[in-house]
Amino acid sequence: MERALLAERTGAGSIAEYLDAVVQQVRDQVGDRAVLCALSGGVDSSVCAAIVHKAVGDQLTCIFVDHGLMRAGEPELVAELFGRNFGMRLISVDARDRFLGKLAGVDDPEAKRKIIGEEFIRVFEEEAARLGEVDFLVQGTIYPDIIESDSAKGVVKSHHNVGGLPEDMVFDLVEPVKFLYKDEVRELGEAIGLPRELVWRQPFPGPGLGVRVVGAITPEKVRMVRESDQIFRDEIAAAGLDQSIWQYFTVCPGCRSVGVTDGVRTYGEAIVLRAVHSNDAMSADVAELSPDLLRRVTLRICAEVEGVNRVMYDTTPKPPGTIEWE
Repeated sequence: MERALLAERTGAGSIAEYLDAVVQQVRDQVGDRAVLCALSGGVDSSVCAAIVHKAVGDQLTCIFVDHGLMRAGEPELVAELFGRNFGMRLISVDARDRFLGKLAGVDDPEAKRKIIGEEFIRVFEEEAARLGEVDFLVQGTIYPDIIESDSAKGVVKSHHNVGGLPEDMVFDLVEPVKFLYKDEVRELGEAIGLPRELVWRQPFPGPGLGVRVVGAITPEKVRMVRESDQIFRDEIAAAGLDQSIWQYFTVCPGCRSVGVTDGVRTYGEAIVLRAVHSNDAMSADVAELSPDLLRRVTLRICAEVEGVNRVMYDTTPKPPGTIEWE
């Protein structure tokens, strides 16, 4: 798919010009009313929070929802970055039991995304009711989300913040980066002054580990993905590759295999490693990891993640695959 120029999508000739324009657009849209921001800690929602805070200041309240599908250490990191460092008003909501309860037994990826999207909105509505009258919700929707959720060739996947939104939602949406690609969002983040380590964090989907457990989500499978993901990230960093690989993570594909540990038969879950190079998430090439690195990761995951006895490496580019498995 040929990518349209920034000016064709936004009317701006540069990211600096776009920043000035979008800050004014937010001021015009919001006026003097209160606004919530759905903050995940990823680059898209973080850049949106910074833009809206620049535009309307303390009218903004950020809401971080822990849906039980976060990476290891993610809730604590978000609280540190935004609550303490940026001085934004931040409310953290523990909704782990609520989301996992709604998702129990649901194995269709489209249904999972729509459940997650609707439940996010319900949490935001409840928090808005506690705060008083809130008319607006800020979302980190980017252009690839829209393309994959509603294209002329049909739905690729319903992103939770596009095709997964409930029809009876009470908020008006504020989406400052909805016509930008990922690389442009990063450039915008640097232009507005966000720290480089935040701007260049690897992408993490809004549904979190929920789209990295293929099929029905269980707390046990989420644990396996969270723990294996941490090992993979640690080893990628130790190999000095964390700044050169665009995205890397693990997946529980929902298949089991026979193995042997200390001479005893096991029948455990498999884990898939995924590492890709990309620029804007519309296409991706597989990262070529060394056999030694893959061996270290494999042995650690099999030894340290209870219930896992096999590790595989996904060598599928996008297309024909998507970056995430669901």
